[in-house]
Amino acid sequence: MGKGLSGRVLTYFDGSWRDGDAPLLSPRDHAVWLGSAVFDGARALAGTAPDLDRHCARAVRSAELVGMAPTLDGPAIEALAWEGIRQFPGDAELYVCPMFYAESGFIVPEPESTRFVLTVTESALPRDAGFAARLSSFRRPARDMAPTEAKASCLYPNVARAVAEARSTGFDTAVMLDPAANVAEFAYTNLFIATDGVVHTPAPNGTFLNGITRQRVITLLRDAGVNVVERSIPFADVMTADEVFATGNYAKVQPCTRLEDRHLQPGPFFTMAHELYFKFARDGAPR
Repeated sequence: MGKGLSGRVLTYFDGSWRDGDAPLLSPRDHAVWLGSAVFDGARALAGTAPDLDRHCARAVRSAELVGMAPTLDGPAIEALAWEGIRQFPGDAELYVCPMFYAESGFIVPEPESTRFVLTVTESALPRDAGFAARLSSFRRPARDMAPTEAKASCLYPNVARAVAEARSTGFDTAVMLDPAANVAEFAYTNLFIATDGVVHTPAPNGTFLNGITRQRVITLLRDAGVNVVERSIPFADVMTADEVFATGNYAKVQPCTRLEDRHLQPGPFFTMAHELYFKFARDGAPR
């Protein structure tokens, strides 16, 4: 899986671009003290930006869901993102991250204190051969337990402890269940399996984000004639699947090559999903 962001960073804040990862928050900001921060992550690849408009729109929705008043709409964020992207070489691989956070409030953030930040960072797309996953002892919360329909920073400590647990036992990431003990997703990517010629993926049920790359891959596979079924998936079905793979904003489409004690090979449906996605990114995404 991805090793984190690196390389040159541009930060947009208060109407101007700045070089570097600008320090902006104070200890008393609501986002630091009480967790009111949301973000999204898009990719720019060799001058294209797949589904950038949808990522920008989701950042706005996430802010609204946690009680903030976004100061820009999706198209305005998208236009700023393109300003940042065009300050890098044409073949750069970039991570584009719009964020909203609240400065003030006690328990409930004061909507009028909402601030916007956008970073564009050089970050190579992971090209490793696959990843290893195990079942986590931690679960994803339901929508009545946490703001699961937002891409909210407060959700990520739970993600982090699942990943840390997996890494402590020799794996890269984890499969997380939902409160009903069905599979939700990998720790921070959406999960797909293929069995007997059919691709399956957990149906969105309010415990995990219906990922933008997930939605794109489902559409591309279905348009290519593949039967993709969204349903409740017990972990036993993942363990017996012919293929297991992940989709996400950072690495896009990656194969799971070890699941618990099973060793897997990247299969034809992963290969198709990978090829279709990057053809879309190359030929169909805006520049």
